Amino acid sequence: MTINGGISFWYATDHTAAQPPRAPLTGHSTADVVIVGGGYTGLWTAYYLKTSAPDLRVTVLEKKFCGYGASGRNGGWLYNGIAGRNRYAELHGHQAARRLQRAMNDTVTEVIDMATKEGIDADVRRGGVLEVARTPAQLGRLKAFHATELDFGETDRELYDATDTRARIDVADAVGSSWTPHGARIHPLKLVKGLATACERLGVVIHESTPVTEISPRQAVTPYGTVRAPYVLRCTEGFTAALKGHKRAWLPMNSSMIATAPLPPEVWSRLGWSDAATLGDMAHAYMYAQRTADDRIAIGGRGVPYRFGSRTDTDGTTQPSTITSLTDLLTSFFPILTGVEITHAWSGVLGVPRDWCATVTLDRTTGLGWAGGYVGSGVATSNLAGRTLRDLVLGDTTELTTLPWVNHRVRRWEPEPFRWLGVQALYAAYREADRHEASTHRPTTTPLARLADRISGRH
Repeated sequence: MTINGGISFWYATDHTAAQPPRAPLTGHSTADVVIVGGGYTGLWTAYYLKTSAPDLRVTVLEKKFCGYGASGRNGGWLYNGIAGRNRYAELHGHQAARRLQRAMNDTVTEVIDMATKEGIDADVRRGGVLEVARTPAQLGRLKAFHATELDFGETDRELYDATDTRARIDVADAVGSSWTPHGARIHPLKLVKGLATACERLGVVIHESTPVTEISPRQAVTPYGTVRAPYVLRCTEGFTAALKGHKRAWLPMNSSMIATAPLPPEVWSRLGWSDAATLGDMAHAYMYAQRTADDRIAIGGRGVPYRFGSRTDTDGTTQPSTITSLTDLLTSFFPILTGVEITHAWSGVLGVPRDWCATVTLDRTTGLGWAGGYVGSGVATSNLAGRTLRDLVLGDTTELTTLPWVNHRVRRWEPEPFRWLGVQALYAAYREADRHEASTHRPTTTPLARLADRISGRH
């Protein structure tokens, strides 16, 4: 029987010591920095602020509990992808975008090193990222993608043909792949829980069960009191639309996952999946997967991409049709898993800006700052964002504060019903493009997908 919801599989299988609920805010208070959101971005920001300036009074306000959102529901990909890099190359030049990519490459190591330093056992295993092509059109995109990554300085990336790909992971119909060493498998919940504990050891005050209803210069308003501070940092990612005045800032895109029962050694031997590389593909409606520490496959993709009015779910419950489609996707990649037990299913939201560009911003005149819009690549990017917000708050001009994603502004999403209609149409187009490419075996990307990319601002 599939456990559907319950926040995520990571919560259901986390056997570390339970963290007692943190007390909510109980009245008006003050701080030097107040951070809204107790996920990766908020906690990394708090962590680096306190390690760099121990005397700062840093308060984190979290609506539910730390890791309730994407930080506790994601696919466990700690990797070097960042949304918007190509756009930043257009706006600021190729070398600026190369610096951004180099910073992301280094961030993977930074997260691993900091977890080790703080004694956080997050099931980290560094096996890189393998992205596969399964149709001629996907292979064309893969080769172009690989060449682009090399051009942005990732000289340690490797390109594989069909034989070498299936020697790494025996994906059915694989015709090629690209592998980067800048990636690791993690247990995302263990990381966020450990990070919250590390913040508290440093003196960060964390209030859970404290929803922030409004952010304005130098204050964050909650039902239980207002926290006033020179700096107010919005770190709410996919839940940003719930804040007053931010309904159309970032679109909360849904992503869903399933996890299998633990697979026996003979199955892993047949799959050849031995090095804990995370797995993705070059489809338009792409997938992502990992081999978990307890020998399951956790695989994700788009189910219902968006809910009308930027609504978000509560406990991660996933539609049965999405569970079926993800199960079909799993057995398409690995036919020997036909009939395998699916033990868990869950969903979450990620933040998508109108131009698909992740950003870090601080307005020193108002004290308002924010980071996010990671478009599903937030596990590592949130760490880079946290370090960058630290430098911006402290007023330091550093290599990080001069990266091209700093203080990038983007227009808002369209009002409803155009937002909902547009997202539904775009993902229907992407699914149809994938079906067309798989059935025709043509070597080029279908024009339908190119059109959808241009309309969405995705590329």
